[in-house]
Amino acid sequence: MRDSASEIAEIRDAVHLCIDMQTIFAPGGLWATPWMERVLPTIISIVERYEARTIFTRFVTPESPQDRPGQWQSYFRHWHQATRRHLPPSALDLVPVLGRFVPPATVIDKPAYSAFSNPGLARLLVEKNVGTAVVSGAETDVCVLSTVMSAVDLGFRIVIVEDALCSSSDVGHDALMTMYRTRFHGQVDLVTTEELAEFWRE
Repeated sequence: MRDSASEIAEIRDAVHLCIDMQTIFAPGGLWATPWMERVLPTIISIVERYEARTIFTRFVTPESPQDRPGQWQSYFRHWHQATRRHLPPSALDLVPVLGRFVPPATVIDKPAYSAFSNPGLARLLVEKNVGTAVVSGAETDVCVLSTVMSAVDLGFRIVIVEDALCSSSDVGHDALMTMYRTRFHGQVDLVTTEELAEFWRE
């Protein structure tokens, strides 16, 4: 356990927000994240412990590029094979080993990187009196980053489970871990899965 673990406040009024662990990002998927398989057992262990407090997000691509605003149209013209017109529907599903937890876990679909691009998520957390989001999933330096920054702006405490994140960029992942440690004191905590079990007792 880290020397600074005693500085981590008890986790309460929390949900586990698991970002975009979908088939499209799994090995063999269009946007494969190479080390998703490495963190998947860790994420499963978190979900098993906090099933009813877990919210999975899914990045749902448009039917066609014209269904998104602005620069998203250019993005999806480049990634036209990722539009729903071309993708098999199963590509946007959660990976099967996580899908089996729904319910009691819930799923929120989102049209952009941040989980909060679906306004229903913030409403749900407020209704449940949630003050803390425990974050895992993919990718560290894209959808996880965007979600974390949105949550900080909305006033949520963020607890990032650092051994339950994955990215297709080691450099990007490492840079984000450094940023969270050095720039967001009091708003973002980093913990291991072992520490999470110690500080979040249901």
